[in-house]
Amino acid sequence: MGQEMNRIYFDNAATTALDKEVLEAMLPYMTSHFGNPSSIYSYGRESRLAIETARKSVAKLLNAHPGEIFFTSGGTESNNTAILSAIRDLGCKHIISSSIEHHAVLHTVEHYDCNDEVTTSHVKLLATGHVDLEDLEEQLAAREERCLVSLMHANNEIGNILDIDAVGNLCKKHNAIFHSDCVQTVGHYPLDLRKTPVHFISGAGHKFHGPKGVGILYVNDNIKIKPFIFGGGQERNMRAGTENLYGIVGFARALEMAMANLEADSHYIQSLKTYMIEQLRKHIKGVQFNGDPEGKCLYTVLSVAFPKTEKSEMILFNLDINHICVSGGSACSSGADVGSHVIRAINNNPNLVTVRFSFSKHNTKAEVDSVVEKLKELI
Repeated sequence: MGQEMNRIYFDNAATTALDKEVLEAMLPYMTSHFGNPSSIYSYGRESRLAIETARKSVAKLLNAHPGEIFFTSGGTESNNTAILSAIRDLGCKHIISSSIEHHAVLHTVEHYDCNDEVTTSHVKLLATGHVDLEDLEEQLAAREERCLVSLMHANNEIGNILDIDAVGNLCKKHNAIFHSDCVQTVGHYPLDLRKTPVHFISGAGHKFHGPKGVGILYVNDNIKIKPFIFGGGQERNMRAGTENLYGIVGFARALEMAMANLEADSHYIQSLKTYMIEQLRKHIKGVQFNGDPEGKCLYTVLSVAFPKTEKSEMILFNLDINHICVSGGSACSSGADVGSHVIRAINNNPNLVTVRFSFSKHNTKAEVDSVVEKLKELI
């Protein structure tokens, strides 16, 4: 237990701690309210009502229509469903994506490309890691066939934020389908899906203090797609299988809390990130930052590149020994560590070692101080 107490958790982009209030909202559905949502007796109808109330709540918070929100097992399933549907149901023959997407998009796109179902291309990236919108427009204009554009709203490793409206408008102009992996922004960023020209977005509950194993896929009302999973009438015939009742209830509660406290939380977390940038610049010689950390970037994510030395090569291992949880992003491929495809794409410098720090409302300045102290020793 002693170790538990002094653990510093700076890996919130990977997953977050479940909020106590979210757990309290979920508990009744794990204990007394266990009726199957598809059963017709009142016991089942209560479960069905809980799901539809959750759907309405989520739709309202994202300014979408409840009929546009589908509950899934998470961001990966949502991304897979959107990409498959665009190819199979919406006639997309070419996919434009980027080399720094999450693997849930990259590997899915690759799969359909290898099966010769579509052709694919990557949009150019600027030096900061942002998408080159001129290149995107040129690629869209050059295509005869219908395109799917799949670009993430915010990158999970470097935190860069896409101008989702600009991309949506380009897609509209060229009659393309637009899917955005919003796993890092749902619950962290105000989204208005009535105003944003997007066909599909994905979200995941565990990125904003909700439960793991539950997510959403938003499907714009103007498009019609077929199911990805068959065998039952759940999710308005779109996703067969008994619903993850308590997960769905937890997702909605977590999103309600995240959006209610968004201004205060984002302000506080941004101040921690800014403070850490200052402290690292002050205390660690030669430190660099990946992406656009002080520009269009998530307030939750800081990707730091340290000069490579014999000591710093072991940095993740040494931070772990000191009960500091962070994630790597190294571009090297030493044995099992294949490194990060994101860092390789934007900053392939073999003399740097990348560490991603990602913050939540539970972190403190004191934690930043002790991590910076530790880093001074380790580098």
